Parts: sequence; structure tokens; C-alpha cells
Amino acid sequence: MPLVKTLVFLGLMIASMPLSADHLRVAAQRGDGIYSLLRRYALLNYGCNLEEFYRLNQLRKNANLLVGREYKLPIEVYTYNGKSIRTTTENEDYTRALAIQHYNEGLLEAGVRQKDFREDKVLYVPFHIDNCIEDAVKAAPREITDQGEITRSVARTDSLLVAPEQVTTSAYRTFGIFGPDKAFVPKLDDKLAGRIFYIVSGHGGPDPGAIGRRAGHYLHEDEYAYDVALRLTRNILAHGGTPYMIVRDNDGIRDDEYLKGDKDETVWGGAKIPVGQKNRLTQRSEIINALYEENLAKGITDQTMVAIHVDSRAKGKRIDLFFYHYEGDLLGAKQAEIMHQTIRNKYDKHQRGRGYTGTLKSRDLHMLRETKPSGVYVELANITNPVDQLRIVSPRNRQLLADWLAEGLIRR
Repeated sequence: MPLVKTLVFLGLMIASMPLSADHLRVAAQRGDGIYSLLRRYALLNYGCNLEEFYRLNQLRKNANLLVGREYKLPIEVYTYNGKSIRTTTENEDYTRALAIQHYNEGLLEAGVRQKDFREDKVLYVPFHIDNCIEDAVKAAPREITDQGEITRSVARTDSLLVAPEQVTTSAYRTFGIFGPDKAFVPKLDDKLAGRIFYIVSGHGGPDPGAIGRRAGHYLHEDEYAYDVALRLTRNILAHGGTPYMIVRDNDGIRDDEYLKGDKDETVWGGAKIPVGQKNRLTQRSEIINALYEENLAKGITDQTMVAIHVDSRAKGKRIDLFFYHYEGDLLGAKQAEIMHQTIRNKYDKHQRGRGYTGTLKSRDLHMLRETKPSGVYVELANITNPVDQLRIVSPRNRQLLADWLAEGLIRR
């Protein structure tokens, strides 16, 4: 994380308590204030860390620290198991694990830690990783001195990318469209920097799309396509890209198997989704084309549209993830080919011997033909097939689909 990497070590590292402690404990040194102590551990830019520090130590706000007294930091200490951060913390969120890794490596680089967590088996998990979501928007966009003075304000941005409630500093970014548990999006790298993506989940509003049934529940295509699209959008942001979610909902990323259907989706700009199919598709293509022209005028030529759907076929028919592109779109065809090969490689690696039969074809579809950016059209599964349903019903599988699709976009 950029803030961590620019830390200046302000004193000797303070010894931690044994690993049996729930939180890292440090002894205050001469000259330490609450803000300088939290700043040393890259915690100050997150408002909820400050509140948690007060709570953990039962302190009033702006209290003075007593030299030599130990205080709990909003950092949980784990014994690293030598395998992975995800298994150590019993949380499968890959993006979260990377954020924890970068936090620990940043403290090592700054001299706050003396050894890498993989060496001494001591893993720090700061409170803000899992808890500074809404608080990061309303309390953290500022730098604070030890006297509590606001030294720099960060302007709220209302016109960018995924959500108007985005707030950006070098330390954190939050996007309300992903929901409270996923709003924080750590910047992992710049592999997609300079590239724009228009992510379009199929159907929505008055049209649920294809419908399947499983264990007494209805599976609506628009809900599952939207969840994968939202996860893909979050991945693009994490890799420095600029994504636009064209179909929009207030559900956020959901880790449920059965996603409740609704009809309150809108499109970019807040307009309702019309009833007729032709009107719906035209509405989306016109939005994308207008955005494309705006970005092209800024000199940005690398723009891609990705449409995500769930197919419907005979109940006994299994299908693998497959792709369409428009025949006259050479860039879209190349991108679809790379994504198709990426999925094939993943199947070969993770399901050896199974084989992959997902197809790659050109097709004359409205969203491929009528949009100005190069385009890729993805079908995730057969929503009526009991085995294919596992690919979309499992939230872990939906995340994997989004991860693999993002990897396909990164590879060029």
C-alpha cells in the first residue's frame, strides 16, 4: 500500500507480546502520542483504527499516553502457518490476503518489523482491512497531527468510474457499489492502467433473463451475471484499470448461494431499464458509445466492452464457459481468444484430465455489433443444468470466474 511504503521509521521497534495475545501490544516511548504511534504502524489514515484504539484501551479521545505503559494496537496477531494468509486467517478472499501481505511487507520495508512474516511466522492483520469500510469514507480522508489538526482535506469525487461515493487517497479507495463488506478496494498493481472497460451484466430490471431451479430456489440469470460482473469490476480496479458498471444495483457483492431476484436495477446515469428487449439493448449500447467518445476525446483508445450472461439450454446439457466476439472486430476477437485460452489453462491446471470444451465463436449480437469499443461476450454456464449450476451458485466459484476473467484481460 502506498502509505505503508512511504513510512519513515520514527523510533526503535517496540517488542510485541506473545502470540497468544489477541492484539499487538506496544509500550509507549518518550514523545509518543496516539497519532504518532498509529502513524508508525500505518494505521492513522483509517478513522476506525483510531476509534478502535480508544475502545481497546478504554481511553478518552486525545488522551495522553504514559511512557512505559503497554497499549493494544488495532492489529490482530496470527501465527503464520507457512502455507498462505488465507488459510492462516481462515478467509478465502484473495484480494484481502494480498492487502494483508502488502501491509506486513510495508512495515518490514519501513523498519517497523525486523523480520518477514514468512520467516518469523508472525502475521499482523490490521483492523482496517476488515472494518474500515463506511468509516473510511466519512472519517479517514485526511491527515491528522498529534494535536488533532486537519492538515489536508481530500475532495469527494462525484463523477468517476464505478460509484459516485468513491474517495481516493494514496492509502485507500472505497466504492459503495460493492457493498459494505467489499467497498474497500486495495490497489494491487497497475497491470490494467490506462485501459477502460465497460462491464455489462445481462438483462436486469423487468427482465430476469434465463431462470433455473435448484433446491426449491429460482436462479435468475440477471442476479448471477451481475454478481460476477461486480466481482470482475472490483478486480479491474485492483489492477489499476478504469471500469464502468453499465447495469447497476444496490445489492453489492453477495456471498450467498441463492441470490434473491428483484427488478430495481438501473443503468449508468440512473435511468430505469425499459421493458422491451430492443429498447434495453439500445439504451446500453448508446450509453457505452457516449462514454467511449468522451474517453476517446481524452486520448484513451484502449477501451473494451465485456458482456456477461448465463445461458439456458436443455436441463441435461452441460456446457463450459464460452465466448463470442463480433466477426469484424479484430481486437475483440483477439481479446476473446486470450480469455478463452486463459480459462482452458485454468481447467488444465485445477481439473486435470477433465478437459475443457468451451467454445470461441463470432456472432452477430447487438452488444457486440452496436458498441464502438472492441467487445467480448461471455456465457458462464447452463442455468438449468444441476452440475453447471454449481459454477454460479457457489460464491467461491463466482469469485474464481471473476479472477480468471480478469487474468484474461491482463494477458495481452
